Amino acid sequence: MTDSWDGLQTLKFSIKDHVASVVLCRPEKLNAFNDLMHDELFLVLNHIADQSDIRCVLLTGEGRGFCAGQDLGTRTGHESMDLGDKLEQGYNKNLRILKSIHAPVVCAVNGVAAGAGANIALNCDVVIAKQSAQFIQAFSSIGLIPDCNGTWLLPKLIGLARAKAITMLGTPITAEQAESWGMIYQAVADEDFNSVVNDMVATLANRPTRALSFIKNIMDESFRNDYGVHLDRERDVQRVCGLSHDFSEGVSAFLEKRKPEFKGH
Repeated sequence: MTDSWDGLQTLKFSIKDHVASVVLCRPEKLNAFNDLMHDELFLVLNHIADQSDIRCVLLTGEGRGFCAGQDLGTRTGHESMDLGDKLEQGYNKNLRILKSIHAPVVCAVNGVAAGAGANIALNCDVVIAKQSAQFIQAFSSIGLIPDCNGTWLLPKLIGLARAKAITMLGTPITAEQAESWGMIYQAVADEDFNSVVNDMVATLANRPTRALSFIKNIMDESFRNDYGVHLDRERDVQRVCGLSHDFSEGVSAFLEKRKPEFKGH
């Protein structure tokens, strides 16, 4: 399966071998968001969410940065504005679609991830970063709070004390520090980054996609479920998994000492 959209101006998007690749592409602005990027990302994510045969999604950036957040150069003068409405029509709308995608979403942070760019990355299922990359919660430097779900995610990932400190101080966090804190999955040497990312994406695309979808959803639910409710959810989801082709194939492959051929559904 191969698909591509050539008319995009702020993104590169393609689908190949059941992997959807989304590249933020305003490298001269460190891939900072403008209105067109919000609109194009909305179209692309909607398309991905509608494709049942996509088995992994890769999100990364073009050039030396992943994403510098919002392009403040699009603001004129010193006017105030309803940023709540801006969030709802831009980042929040896209993050809700991102969270609905059934396939695992890998974010490959190829450089600085600042402001909304940092938190977009953290909303993905697996975050892998170059050792030279940095994560910067830059919001307080311009009188704002972290958005893009940052105030929900960070305390859960790194603890309340660290989350408050790095967002109030705007402290740059290295990729290695982010890994050691549990903010991201892995920091990788720059020279090995592309090969490690490609191997990870290929591995995920060949694993049992429906089970992976259940894993990411039920782990998100764990933050709001109580103990008994979550046991019930595990029971119900495991019942569905146990009736799937991929479970039968996984067990057969284990018993026959061969590599499983998962269908992903």
